[in-house]
Amino acid sequence: MSDTRRRVKVYTLNEDRQWDDRGTGHVSSTFVERLKGISLLVRAESDGSLLLESKISPNTAYQKQQDTLIVWSEAENYDLALSFQEKAGCDEIWEKICQVQGKDPALEITQDPIDESEEERYEEIPETSHLVELPPCELSRLEEIADLVTSVLSSPIRREKLALALMSEGYIKKLLGLFQVCEDLDNREGLHHLYEIVRGVLFLNKAALFEVMFSDDCIMDVVGCLEYDPALVQPKRHREFLTKTAKFKEVIPITDSELRQKIHQTYRVQYIQDIILPTPSVFEENFLSTLTSFIFFNKVEIVSMLQEDEKFLTEVFAQLTDEATEDSKRRELVNFFKEFCAFSQTLQPQNRDAFFKTLANLGILPALEIVMGMDDLQVRAAATDIFSYLVEFSPSMVREFVMQEPQQTDDDVLLINVVIKQMICDSDPELGGAVQLMGLLRTLIDPENMLAPINKTEKTEFLSFFYKYCMHVLTAPLLANTAHDKNSKDLQEGSTKINPVCPDNFQTAQLLALILELLTFCVEHHTYHIKTYIMNKDLLRRVLVLMNSKHTFLALCALRFMRRIIGLKDEYYNRYIIKGNLFEPVINALLDNGTRYNLLNSAIIELFEFIKVEDIKSLIAHIVDNFYKALESIEYVQTFKGLKGRYEQEKDRQNQRLNRYRRDARSLDEDEEMWFNDDEDDDDGEAVEKSRTEDDFSDSYGKYMEAKKGAANGANGANNNGKSAAIPPTSPPTPPNNNNSTTSSVKTATLPATPVVKTGLVGLVDYPDDEDEEEDDEEEEQSPRKRPRLGS
Repeated sequence: MSDTRRRVKVYTLNEDRQWDDRGTGHVSSTFVERLKGISLLVRAESDGSLLLESKISPNTAYQKQQDTLIVWSEAENYDLALSFQEKAGCDEIWEKICQVQGKDPALEITQDPIDESEEERYEEIPETSHLVELPPCELSRLEEIADLVTSVLSSPIRREKLALALMSEGYIKKLLGLFQVCEDLDNREGLHHLYEIVRGVLFLNKAALFEVMFSDDCIMDVVGCLEYDPALVQPKRHREFLTKTAKFKEVIPITDSELRQKIHQTYRVQYIQDIILPTPSVFEENFLSTLTSFIFFNKVEIVSMLQEDEKFLTEVFAQLTDEATEDSKRRELVNFFKEFCAFSQTLQPQNRDAFFKTLANLGILPALEIVMGMDDLQVRAAATDIFSYLVEFSPSMVREFVMQEPQQTDDDVLLINVVIKQMICDSDPELGGAVQLMGLLRTLIDPENMLAPINKTEKTEFLSFFYKYCMHVLTAPLLANTAHDKNSKDLQEGSTKINPVCPDNFQTAQLLALILELLTFCVEHHTYHIKTYIMNKDLLRRVLVLMNSKHTFLALCALRFMRRIIGLKDEYYNRYIIKGNLFEPVINALLDNGTRYNLLNSAIIELFEFIKVEDIKSLIAHIVDNFYKALESIEYVQTFKGLKGRYEQEKDRQNQRLNRYRRDARSLDEDEEMWFNDDEDDDDGEAVEKSRTEDDFSDSYGKYMEAKKGAANGANGANNNGKSAAIPPTSPPTPPNNNNSTTSSVKTATLPATPVVKTGLVGLVDYPDDEDEEEDDEEEEQSPRKRPRLGS
């Protein structure tokens, strides 16, 4: 099974006409009892699982392409391909397929694919037309040949037969020989016919023909034929571009001649597909599917060959990071890697993983760190593209690298700080590079892709790293452009003036908007880290300076930042906003906007509407107490009246709560007098303790007042019915001057003596509204208070 001749990759063609890699394994051809015939079996080299089990059907059309590919269709819209590591293995399996079908292995295709409608029509065609007869390859017959090639394109069976005829007679090379004659004679009519012929042959969509047409000795003549489009007044100069303008640069000499030839071929075929051939019509869109596959497999082969040549890649990295390397050379090296990574996108996920791991092991990230800090704009742009490939492939790999850096280097040259500085210093007026880099930073700091079970502490560790080493670099432009005059903090309370230090430069405004977008993302996803940073740096105050910007999009970014903070409904943030009076710049912006109905107006009103709907009490009280006079004139929405209504409801509720449980020291009312009188009557026949001293009375009264105070403070406790006081109230005592006063003596003697008897009464002090309050309390216990309906 370790025989590399039988090592293959299994591909299937998806709905987008792209080849999907199903895995790598070893192929064999054996009799399968269940399928009742010889079958192709591919077992995965990783675990021996079955990747493919396909019976070799006598009627299936198998094609051999590029010496190492076998392609066939199992069913409608289900194409399969085996890509062999070695030509010898491909030949062995091809011979087995041809043996089962009784075909000559010299053929490139075993069957003529015929659909039902074609089959019915084919039965009516006389036997003599079984082969397409090609006219002799002569100048005088070019028009006839062009008509023949054009006429067969609508018929799948005739396309197949024409392709076989072209291959069997070596016709392509003869036609290209005529092209050179026509060009020497400047025979425009013949050249126009040759354009139609070569274009039609490409649309036959046959890999075997492509192998001939795209070989080194034929491809430039094919390109030459395609220059003479009859629709053009003057021919295009494609060959001149490919030979003189397009230069093949070997950053490191490629010693493998096969690899070099494959790179040349792929570039030229891609040029033919993308530049020379017109965009196919709806009816022609499948004519070039094999051409797309040809380019695809070439790219896979190139990446694989380069990846396996460790000496080559090691040398490239060494020169890339060598300080002695000339700038022009380094630019070529970076562009090579950019192309290399672009080619890797044709690989399937499993192969792409191996590709990027190879680059990581060779040191791509330290190399990028050096290159991205260079002054050359082209080099930086190419390095950014490479970095984006790496971040998209594995954010965790990049994070792991940057977290190891502080042990070895200064903050200024950390990879993430280099990226941030490049974003800040983007010279493009539209900040195209900065937008791309901001997206990459966002990916790196997104907790959603930090959930890998391998390293559960990745999120905590990386965010701590980012806020310690990188956040100050990101916010530096924001803090620099919103610096307050220190005296502005000393303005009178309630002043609506704020120091309007904000950027009027459009490019700076765009940059600040990008930074704010990233900070807003942090507020939503980082909670603790960003909260600490905002509080320590007083960041929201600085951001709200931008509400004065003449660029409305920047003012909206600042407002969105505040809206996200308030949206968290976090009381720490709310207290911070209240303490700093941070609604002032927002309300100023609303008032300055006047009656204009625009996005800024709507966004500010939505902010206050959210506070009202969510009933954020602390913010409502702050807004109404400090700004309602300025806002009460706004009547085109009911938001601010609603805030005032919420505020007054809450105030009334608090007053009721206070009144319900307040027990002021006051004189005796009639009920208290009656209680004391009843008490005196009950005690007439009892012995009165004449020896009670003034100190005893004071002590009893003190206990009574303490119990009374406790009852008032604990009114919301378990005994919330006002009956918990066991000691009766009394009027403030006057020290008894006359010890013979019977009334005074009785009162002092009975205070501590009668609590047990009196606790059975409805209430020691029966206030007129106690019954109503008790009923209210019972209702509250049975059903929680519903939130008032939202209204104007």
